Amino acid sequence: MIGDRIHVLGNSASGKSALGKRLALILDADFVELDALNWLPDWVGLNATDPDELTRRFETATDSDKWVVAGSYTKFAKRTFWSRLDTVIWLDLPVPILLWRVVRRSWRRWRSRELLWGTNVERFWPQLAFWRGDDSLIYWIISAQRGKRESMLMAMADPRWRKIRFIRLTSTREIETFVTTVEKAMSDV
Repeated sequence: MIGDRIHVLGNSASGKSALGKRLALILDADFVELDALNWLPDWVGLNATDPDELTRRFETATDSDKWVVAGSYTKFAKRTFWSRLDTVIWLDLPVPILLWRVVRRSWRRWRSRELLWGTNVERFWPQLAFWRGDDSLIYWIISAQRGKRESMLMAMADPRWRKIRFIRLTSTREIETFVTTVEKAMSDV
C-alpha cells in the first residue's frame, strides 16, 4: 500500500516521530529518527558541524530494505535516501496546533528532564523566546512553515521524484484515518 521505504516529515511538533514509530510497528520496519542521528551532546548538530558525517549516518541508517524515517533534514534526505523512497508522508498541520504542541511538549520534557538524543535535555524557556530567532522553536515553527510548504510542493512537482508517492496530511483527524487505513490494509495481507 505505502511501500517499504517511507519518510515522514513536517514542521517541528507535527508528530513525525510519533507517526513514524507507529508506522514502523505496523509495517514491521526499522524506525529511523533523524534527530537522533544529527544531535550530539550539548545540542551540537552534525548538520552544521560535520555534514559529511551526517550524510554517512543517514546512508547507514537507510541501508536496509524496509524502514520508516522520521524527521526533515530535507537537503540531506534528498541527497542520501530519497532516490530509494516509496512514500513521503508530509504532516502539514496548522501553525496554532504546532505552537500548542511545542509548548506542551517542551514543558513536559523540561519538567521530567527527559533525555533527548544522548545527553541533551529540553530547555523550556528559550523555546518561548521567539525574539531569539532560530534558538526558539516557536520562532522556528512560525518562520519555517511557508518555506517548508513551498519546498514540499516543489518536490511533489519535481520530475526527479515522480516515482515517490506523496501523502499530505493536514489535520490530526487525517493522520488517525490514515493510520487506521494502513493498519487495516496490513491486517488484510
